[in-house]
Amino acid sequence: EQIEALQANICQLKAQRKITPRHIKIQDLPENERFHKLANLSKHFLDTIKIIAYRAESAMVNIVREFLPKPDQARAILRALYATEADLLPDYLNKTLTVRLHHSARAHTDEVIAKLCEELNATKTFFPRSGLRLIFKLGSS
Repeated sequence: EQIEALQANICQLKAQRKITPRHIKIQDLPENERFHKLANLSKHFLDTIKIIAYRAESAMVNIVREFLPKPDQARAILRALYATEADLLPDYLNKTLTVRLHHSARAHTDEVIAKLCEELNATKTFFPRSGLRLIFKLGSS
């Protein structure tokens, strides 16, 4: 009886879902839930950030391409790297912030990422407003 009652409830919910509109026009939304257009200055600011991020990614792609037999794989490797978790280990005594990256599924990709870490470490970049120098490492070492 319970199963039949639940199945009847499922049928009612499916029927209700079918009559629910898939798209809602902005004018049909309540005023407090409507989307507001970004101001031009905000849009320009966000566009500037996107351009800077793209240039940084392109510079990293150029570094990674040197170590790959197929240079067209560089962006895919970096996209996978960006989606990977990392550990942030601040060391206030030595004024460093270690970014420990997790290993990938392939040893060759790990070699490329390790070389990228060497290149990034050579820049001696400081994390903004912290005074901590960024150190990139691959794995638990």
